[in-house]
Amino acid sequence: MIDNPILRGFHPDPSIVRVGDDYYIATSTFEWFPGVRLHHSRDLRHWRPVGYALDRRSQLDLLGNPRSGGVWAPCLTHASGVFYLVYTDVKCWGRGFVDAHNYLVTATSIEGPWSEPAALNRGGFDPSLFHDTDGRAWLVNMLWDHRPGNNQFPGIVLQEVDLQQRRLIGERRWIFSGSGRSCTEGPHLYRRGDYYYLLVAEGGTAYEHAATVARARRIEGPYEVDPGAPLLTSVHDPGLELQKAGHGCLVETATGEWYLAHLCGRPLPGERRCILGRETALQRVRWTDSGWLALDAPRPPAPAARVQAPRLPAHPFEAPPARDDFDRDALGVDYQVLRDVPDERWISLRERPGFLRLRGRESPQSLHRQSVVGRRLQSIHCRVETCLEFEPTSYQQMAGLMCMYDDENFFYALLSHDERVGRSLSLLGSEHGKLTWLTDRPLPVASPRLHLRFDLAGKDLRFSCSTDGERFDELGPVLDASLLSDERTSLGIGFTGAFAALCAHDLTGAFSPADFDYLDYVELPPKR
Repeated sequence: MIDNPILRGFHPDPSIVRVGDDYYIATSTFEWFPGVRLHHSRDLRHWRPVGYALDRRSQLDLLGNPRSGGVWAPCLTHASGVFYLVYTDVKCWGRGFVDAHNYLVTATSIEGPWSEPAALNRGGFDPSLFHDTDGRAWLVNMLWDHRPGNNQFPGIVLQEVDLQQRRLIGERRWIFSGSGRSCTEGPHLYRRGDYYYLLVAEGGTAYEHAATVARARRIEGPYEVDPGAPLLTSVHDPGLELQKAGHGCLVETATGEWYLAHLCGRPLPGERRCILGRETALQRVRWTDSGWLALDAPRPPAPAARVQAPRLPAHPFEAPPARDDFDRDALGVDYQVLRDVPDERWISLRERPGFLRLRGRESPQSLHRQSVVGRRLQSIHCRVETCLEFEPTSYQQMAGLMCMYDDENFFYALLSHDERVGRSLSLLGSEHGKLTWLTDRPLPVASPRLHLRFDLAGKDLRFSCSTDGERFDELGPVLDASLLSDERTSLGIGFTGAFAALCAHDLTGAFSPADFDYLDYVELPPKR
């Protein structure tokens, strides 16, 4: 059986492709760098991260991008021995206008190197590339309408792509206006038999989300909507384990079985808040006698938490160790940094071997050059721990462990300098950008090494500290971790998920170094 979600934690907008006996998924990364996270499987049950496609500034410059901007909804395809990846870099959203820049990169190996980007178009997001049987290629994307009073999601447009010159050619054609569910986006095209099939996301990427199928005999349409639509949605049952189901992508296995990769969210029990963000799940689908897709599940169109696996040999991967001792030359694939590109001037595993050194830069609310290294939380029952060596000389210098959603919503156990007590530890909270001390007073710290930890148990978040790594004392009160959810952002919706982050901030401009000896990430059984 396949246990959903297959990619836990912040892994939204999946695009899935099969190449021989290998399966790959690309997911959105928004303001986190490198961009476009890639996973690999041989059996659709077991998945391993294999890296990121956009790993240099010439491919993706996120400095100044808004929270939940950046890389939206990549599409990964393969044809004639080449991987093609189209993606959007969103520079502005949420206030009427959307600045969405769509690009194409290519590689002959999923692990890269990926090419320099070719600009395709603007004016809409969620681009998807379709390779037709006659050798032609087509781009579909949603179109954005900023005009007050108009439908902001008016539909899907189509244009031919010259893959040799990596540019759009011919006229842009409007091919689909949606089924009436609103927010038509996330298009993917397929061809089967006499029909072209258009799979779209509708309803918006929250609890009204859905996946809808339409078909036409010509690629430019007209497209008729499946009379049994939607193919997939959670909207009718708030008790389902997998909520927000939508934004799907199809794959056919080597054994002729069909699956739908889609995003979902797992709210906290009894609440409508998703700390882990939007995740990736798989559903088994089948073709009906009338030529439409149907969900092969107990209660369609509801997503199932457990799904029949394909007839493929099991291919598990070795689990990563719980502790990272930072004894390699490069960060592992579980880490990303916030907006900036890793550079030895501010992040180093070589300057002090066996430690991750971060040199403090801009504040935790900066949209530009923060020194932050994070990894996704993938369970609402987990423990994260690190050990820090840091000698601040000013209250404007701080370093420590953060549990964060974005630059507005976070909890930060920070070692800093206080004029009265000197080197000291405090717990800082930020809700919608408003800062609050969560400890009564700074706690003096004499030990050169400070162990920091947080434990997440559902919505309860507890920070603690230790000077010997054995006995930990609580730091601050029990916190409400639901602040770090998609639903608690200032816009009422966010697109990322909770991260554990190692941080260094130096507002003096001295770039003071903070050394982290290790990072532990351990998932825990739920407390009864």
